[in-house]
Amino acid sequence: MASRLSVRLRATLAATAIVAVALGVAAAVLVGVLTGSLTRSASNEAARRADATAEVLTGSVTVLREPADSVTLTETSLLDPDVKIFAYPVSPASELSAWRSTATPAPRRKTPGTVRDFRSSTAPQPAEAAQWAPGDAFALATTPVDTADGVLFVQARASLEPTGDALRALWGLLLPGIPALLLLVAVLTWLAVGRALAPVSAIRTEMADITANDLHRRVPVPRSRDEIARLAETMNRTLDRLELAVSRHKRFVADAAHELRSPLAILRTRLELAPPGPLAAEALTDVERIQALTSDLLLLARLDAAEPACHEEVDLGQVTAEEAARSRPRPEIRVTLEVAADTVVLGSAGQLRRLVANLVDNAVRHANSTVTVRLASDGGEAVLDVCDDGPGIPVEHHEAVFDRFTRLDEARDRDAGGSGLGLAIARDIAVRHGGSLRITGEDRGACLQARFPVI
Repeated sequence: MASRLSVRLRATLAATAIVAVALGVAAAVLVGVLTGSLTRSASNEAARRADATAEVLTGSVTVLREPADSVTLTETSLLDPDVKIFAYPVSPASELSAWRSTATPAPRRKTPGTVRDFRSSTAPQPAEAAQWAPGDAFALATTPVDTADGVLFVQARASLEPTGDALRALWGLLLPGIPALLLLVAVLTWLAVGRALAPVSAIRTEMADITANDLHRRVPVPRSRDEIARLAETMNRTLDRLELAVSRHKRFVADAAHELRSPLAILRTRLELAPPGPLAAEALTDVERIQALTSDLLLLARLDAAEPACHEEVDLGQVTAEEAARSRPRPEIRVTLEVAADTVVLGSAGQLRRLVANLVDNAVRHANSTVTVRLASDGGEAVLDVCDDGPGIPVEHHEAVFDRFTRLDEARDRDAGGSGLGLAIARDIAVRHGGSLRITGEDRGACLQARFPVI
């Protein structure tokens, strides 16, 4: 799945995920630190109130002793309403030290009145001594005070509501803020990566358009001196080497074909003048095949070299009729013509003549009895169909037959004169004239269709 995503999308998702994790951790730490700080502030405030009340306790409370070693404490009007005072039997000094400077947030407890009797022989925990009515959460602090009548305990509270308000305000900012920030990061990353990869897209587009006939083209090199610029420079140097190698190959083929024409012509003349005989006839046939192959190679070299073609008006109907009527090695094959008049195209008459000849020769070699040549106009295009009633071409080989030196197994058995270059040359000529050549029809035989723009 990841391999199907573009680099731009993967980079955007990765950057957004990393920022999301970082923001989540930062938000959790911020909330935790703020909660702890505000809770400690409330606890310190409760301890301050307890200490302040403890300083003024002397003379402000009255302890009434009752039977059964119990003590009842009556609050005075001098005390803070957030402070409670209660009394226990005298506790050991070790227990007194454990009660000092304690601050414990506790849940609210519902207890009636403000005076409570303590009849237990052991001191309860501070949270158990809270006597306030239900309300907000509080932080509690308890301080023991030594008096002449015994030990008194001062318990003060501080509301945690400001802490809750601050946390709610913080969450109110974080909940919409974090998604908005992540969206901003995703958009900026998408734009930044897209801008960084724009030269790559331009390089890919240019490379996709470069073919063997236009190796002189080069990919654009971005101005930035980064890895992409170095990649473009490397690709251009590779194209330089490729163009040089292909040009040398084309020059060699053209030179070899050109140099072979004269010796072959001389050899053919000598064989034609030699005394007739089976050996001379076979040698003459072989020389004719070599001449045809040499001519094909020379034409391919010229097509590959992209030599300027003649742009003249050519009557394709006349060219088709002349080539279809020419005599061929299999006179028993009947060639029928259906040619539309005034079908004029722009191009080279010699190359178009070679295209029609190659298509008809190929059909005659593979036909059983009949070859049909049709030329018609269709929506501003000249459509040339050359069909035979032979064994046909399998669907899986519809493109392979246009490769150079490609001959199917059946063709190798029946074809005595083909070199595997005829259809390749025909397609190159069609493409060079702005047209196309493909195989149509799959019912019976083979049908090759060429299309050209008409004037």
